[in-house]
Amino acid sequence: MAGLTHFDGKGDAHMVDVSDKEVTARVAVAEGHIRMAPQTFDIIAEGRAKKGDVLSVARLAGIMGAKKTPDLIPLCHPLPVTRVAVDLTLDPDLPGIRIEGTVKTTGQTGVEMEALTAVSVAALTVYDMAKAVDRAMEIGGIRVVLKDGGKSGRYEAT
Repeated sequence: MAGLTHFDGKGDAHMVDVSDKEVTARVAVAEGHIRMAPQTFDIIAEGRAKKGDVLSVARLAGIMGAKKTPDLIPLCHPLPVTRVAVDLTLDPDLPGIRIEGTVKTTGQTGVEMEALTAVSVAALTVYDMAKAVDRAMEIGGIRVVLKDGGKSGRYEAT
């Protein structure tokens, strides 16, 4: 299992030992989107969703999701997250919502999983809040676009 850090020499899954890693400032940014019918887009953009303010609820859910990442992903380290920001932008060209999650910490391992979880949970929340009018919504494009800090340094998606 060369290159896969969550497997030991026997191929068994294990939590990576980060105790010898240096404590550094770390940041990760992830993005994604949820595509929907134009009518659904209009309902959300105009604040007419029966369940309330879709964007505000999804933002809060994304923040909460980032903080709960080690409870959801079995081998993630619990980290002292120092910042979580989730931005949701209405995009009539999709039509839908673009989502960006930024997570920061000072620690011995990165926060890519927390940023990905923030975006995923925000998108799922939009789906949940609007599914009564559009079950065909599509979540996609979820990926890390920036990672900085630690031994491996900086990664930026192209």
